[in-house]
Amino acid sequence: MSKMVVIYWSGTGNTKMMADAVADGGRVDGVDVEVISVEDATKQNVIEAQFIALGCPSMGAEVLEEDVMEPFVEALSDIDWSDKKLALFGSYDWGDGEWMRNWEERMRDYGAKLIEDGLIVHLTPEVDGIEKCENLGNDLVK
Repeated sequence: MSKMVVIYWSGTGNTKMMADAVADGGRVDGVDVEVISVEDATKQNVIEAQFIALGCPSMGAEVLEEDVMEPFVEALSDIDWSDKKLALFGSYDWGDGEWMRNWEERMRDYGAKLIEDGLIVHLTPEVDGIEKCENLGNDLVK
């Protein structure tokens, strides 16, 4: 059975809404989908999944959340990404998405195959933002 894991950090709930929608989009064709807050996630969760979605809002000077998400992402630098597909997503308040572009480049440097550019949604995802998240999850498991 195929396994999809959606691991996210959310401060205001916006990125959690996105994570749930990405997961909903991945629930097709018997794919086992698990949504995990990064505080409860382990590197093993990523190793055991074929489809991985990571979500984090833009923080501070357009960086990942530094206390939990940053160390988690750093821990993924040495896993074998060859048989995995990855999607990135997150919400933002201001800026132009620099944190997402940096994150994409970093994950590619780790050897990950991103299915498309990271999905960014301004503040709270509205209906179209939720739909984009669902499409991202669906595209991930295709």
